[in-house]
Amino acid sequence: MNYELKSTLNTQHAKRDAVLAARSANRFFCIGALHHALCSMRLPVRRKPNAECRFFQSKIRNLRSKIEKPATRNRYLASGIQNPVSSIQHPETGFTLMEILLAFLILSIVVTTILGSFNAVFSTTDTLDNSGKYYDMAKSCLNRMKTDLEALYVAQPPLYKKPEFDDPPDNYRFVGSTEDAGGIGFAKLRFTSRAHIPFDSADRGGIAEIVYYVQAKNDGQMLLKRSDHLYPYPEFEEKGSDAVLCRHVKSLAFKYFDTDGEESETWNSDEDDFDHATPTAVGILLEIGTESDTVAFETTVKLPVHREKLE
Repeated sequence: MNYELKSTLNTQHAKRDAVLAARSANRFFCIGALHHALCSMRLPVRRKPNAECRFFQSKIRNLRSKIEKPATRNRYLASGIQNPVSSIQHPETGFTLMEILLAFLILSIVVTTILGSFNAVFSTTDTLDNSGKYYDMAKSCLNRMKTDLEALYVAQPPLYKKPEFDDPPDNYRFVGSTEDAGGIGFAKLRFTSRAHIPFDSADRGGIAEIVYYVQAKNDGQMLLKRSDHLYPYPEFEEKGSDAVLCRHVKSLAFKYFDTDGEESETWNSDEDDFDHATPTAVGILLEIGTESDTVAFETTVKLPVHREKLE
């Protein structure tokens, strides 16, 4: 009886020591504490352990298996060897809101830069195309004017006589004036020249009356036109059939130079103010284009003949 009581007391003390050891000892050294507790148990020598002892033995085995797993991981870390199980990486999927906004910001900057470059290239191309078109048109116009002026015809004395008060105007007079077209003042020039342009095979040659003037179209475009008529010269009037020398005219001006090199913006060889003389040279200032893109051209034509001042 004493032996049974002593065994029971020993068992209870062993239980208490095992529980205290499991609670207080470090998880990495619990096995040693439990082993010490088991060794201190003074159980009776029996062939088969009782149920209570088997219960505690199973608890100790479970606790040992749980403690050995992190201990194995610590051994991998201490030895510098990567745990093959923990080396498997599980990448995160998706993007954060900040990453998406940043991507859109970068994309918008790139697209804006590209579109700006394309606009600059296209604008430059359009400007060059327009400039080339205006240059060709102005070149053709000025060449026609130069041809007409270099074939100028002027009546010289004694064929030409100083007119009286009631005499009709000279058929071969040289007149440069300014007239309004579309609310803008443009130069107008009338003279006679041998550079007549026949429109059919039956048209004969001769001294033609040529008039340069600017006509406004309904769409606001200004046209520089050339009137060409053989003798007898009709009273001048603007016609739709007159040849167009230049389109998109922004300004047109003539400068007339006398024998002394003095220049004037107007001229009339039938008036006393100019002593019934004709100029020695004519300067042409032509500007064509649009509101945003204009090109200016200037040239001077030396006239082949002129009439001196009459006293």
